[in-house]
Amino acid sequence: MPNGLLAQEFNCQVSVIAPQVATAQPKVFQSLETSIKEFFQNRRFTNLNYRPEERIEINLLLTINSQPASDRFEGTLQVIYARPVFGSDYNSPILDLLDNNMQFNYLENTQIEFTPERHLNNLSSVLGFYAYYILGLDADSFSPTGGSAFYTLAQQVVNNAQSASESGWKAFENQRNRYWLLDNQVQAVFRPFRDLLYNYHRLGMDTMTEDAANTRSVIASALEKLKTVHQAKPASYNLQVFFNAKYNELVEIFKPADAADKTKLFNTLQILDPGHISQYQNMMRGS
Repeated sequence: MPNGLLAQEFNCQVSVIAPQVATAQPKVFQSLETSIKEFFQNRRFTNLNYRPEERIEINLLLTINSQPASDRFEGTLQVIYARPVFGSDYNSPILDLLDNNMQFNYLENTQIEFTPERHLNNLSSVLGFYAYYILGLDADSFSPTGGSAFYTLAQQVVNNAQSASESGWKAFENQRNRYWLLDNQVQAVFRPFRDLLYNYHRLGMDTMTEDAANTRSVIASALEKLKTVHQAKPASYNLQVFFNAKYNELVEIFKPADAADKTKLFNTLQILDPGHISQYQNMMRGS
């Protein structure tokens, strides 16, 4: 098989739905679904070669809430990314976010053009941004702060989109958008979070089948270090997004842990992720 066919980084599942759009034409949404999938699977975002089994698994759910014009759409985009765990058939979720700022133009049966050098249109910039951001998360999970080059490319996409009329790109809009997701990620204060991505997955999850107790210990101490991030930026978007992906996994991993270890972790999670406290109480009960 030629190298080119081994190159693409993503294995992407896409669903486009429009439950509230009375005049919706199903064909345009099927076409959009295909175009987004091809955007991720027919394009090289890096000069690295990925074997098919190494491709990054992502799931996108685009919900169209309104269609102001025949080629204009508004809605939300859910982005989910999970990383394979060494020696198992399990994928560990790392990203689960809902982007509420999806406004874009799209014509049926057109290819979505993209270049990181400039802002061509909002749809391609949003998709390109998440491609680079996920590549950064993935690389951070395999080597310490390994994702820096990808975050730089994501930053370029954000910078180029500053003049866009659509929302989601600017610092002043709100604290939970693409601008802040990326800006937080590269700030020095978030270094413990990027260290966590490596420690949790490479030193923790990848050893789970050999030594579950050690995995729990590595993950718990990495989470403990997130307290400094929380103190500097309470309720940061990045930590909310991370725990939204992780809370179920954490419950399952720590259910069998010693009572003392669970109590210590529970106290940490109570501070870092109060939104999922009832699930962590289930972890304490072992249920």
